[in-house]
Amino acid sequence: MAGSVNKVILIGNLGADPEVRRLENGGMLASFSVATSDVFTDKVTGQKKELTDWHDIVTWGKLAEISEKYLRKGMKVYVEGKLKKRSWQDKEGNTRFSIEIVAEDLTMLSRNESSIPENGTKIPYSNEGAPEKPSNMGDLSPDPLDNTPF
Repeated sequence: MAGSVNKVILIGNLGADPEVRRLENGGMLASFSVATSDVFTDKVTGQKKELTDWHDIVTWGKLAEISEKYLRKGMKVYVEGKLKKRSWQDKEGNTRFSIEIVAEDLTMLSRNESSIPENGTKIPYSNEGAPEKPSNMGDLSPDPLDNTPF
């Protein structure tokens, strides 16, 4: 097979609100962590156990703007992107590495709970534009001579 593939797909929950940075060139980046969990039964004890992994996500440009505006801690998201390994020097001069997922597609799978009023009431919606109640069709009687199959 010619070429290569660098593709990651995750569905998980945000560990914190996105951290946003605005760059000197006017660009924007948002970073956040997503938790994914595997549930399994321990063969020795028979108890169910949950193993959680944390993934560092980076979004750029318009996706970063959307992340800042809509994503909040605890929300379930679908993230599609690619792995990127970065290196940098820490304060002691040691080379450090991190692996991130650079998001190319992001879908919110749960709603932003901050849009719900604190008292827990639902946001009222208008009935304007709703269709009228259908008319009663009970006065129609089947015609025994009608052979129409539908």
